[in-house]
Amino acid sequence: MSKVLVIGAGGVSSVAVHKMAMNPQIFGHISLASRTKAKCDAIAESVLARTGQTIDTYEVDAEELPAMIKLIERVQPKLIVNLALPYQDLAIMDACLATGTHYLDTANYEPKDEAKFEYKWQWAYHDRFREKGLMALLGSGFDPGVTSVFAMWLKKHKLKTIRLLDILDCNGGDHGQAFATNFNPEINIREVTAPARHWANGEWVETPAMAIRQPFEFEGVGPKNMYLMYHEELESLARFVPELERARFWMTFGDAYIQHLTVLQNVGMTGIEPVMYQGREIVPLQFLSAVLPKPETLGATTKGKTNIGDIATGEALDGSGEKTFYLYNICDHEDAYAETGNQAISYTTGVPAMIGAAMMLTGAWAGEGVFNIEQMDPDPFMAMLNTQGLPWQVKELPGPVAF
Repeated sequence: MSKVLVIGAGGVSSVAVHKMAMNPQIFGHISLASRTKAKCDAIAESVLARTGQTIDTYEVDAEELPAMIKLIERVQPKLIVNLALPYQDLAIMDACLATGTHYLDTANYEPKDEAKFEYKWQWAYHDRFREKGLMALLGSGFDPGVTSVFAMWLKKHKLKTIRLLDILDCNGGDHGQAFATNFNPEINIREVTAPARHWANGEWVETPAMAIRQPFEFEGVGPKNMYLMYHEELESLARFVPELERARFWMTFGDAYIQHLTVLQNVGMTGIEPVMYQGREIVPLQFLSAVLPKPETLGATTKGKTNIGDIATGEALDGSGEKTFYLYNICDHEDAYAETGNQAISYTTGVPAMIGAAMMLTGAWAGEGVFNIEQMDPDPFMAMLNTQGLPWQVKELPGPVAF
């Protein structure tokens, strides 16, 4: 059993902490900290009611390095699980280096003043973590995270090489709100409104945001329109699967979401540059985030399912020529809420964060330096998905996708 300190108190953190408490043989002591201690306390109350496990809660500003160091020295965890905002990744990594603590996150660092999704800032920490004998695991959510592990499992068990890869993220849930995001509004809207990019023939191809749309029939959900986007796992997969000719990421959105987002963009509410309002500076997107429904409040009303997975084409391991496989998970919003009090979007990210932490704490995954999840052996992670609420299935398709 090991001590773990979780940073952040949103829906993903709530799921991860609940699932950690359900695995006390791995997570012997859990501490939870965020800028708002009341949010941590609410999660702790739910965890106690659902599992009988007690967790410690603290208040900390993750961007304040001395405060983070002081908290880590007080708690003395073996691992920091960073489920705070991506802006805070580097500060938390610095605190881990200063205290000799292992690190895990679910999303790559991005600067506050620019919608820039790149791993370069965190990859630059590799030598420092290696020299300290520490491990930092990046991207242990669903996408990035499970989708990367899916690709590596296919490469280990089905395909000698992966030539074409499409990651499909479908949320078929209905939360009953006119407009709401299923995870942090500021991060979600920055991500959706950024230019789309995909990997093709050794270079990045950029297209306008939400400009390329394809219909797709998702098992358990039905037909949905999905849009080409950029997602950070494309960058790491292009690095660690060097034979990739093309890699793309697709996400579904309903017409109402697109209409609301278009209006908000047109009136400037998605901007990240400060504007003056009544004598003080505000960032429009941060204000919008403050007035939108909180993702962690949507669980009670959300119904439907998610379907997230990989379609990969490449040379078959058995020498039978080129084959295409579809590996995916279907998650039910109501089942996720019944178990943890959170909807499936939080569940599908929080459970893999817990599993990645379990891999590190048990020694199933080990290393010195900064690693992306696709560099690890997929088998123990895939096995734990099946026992922890995210069972997966794989089927062979007749051929590569037509879109």
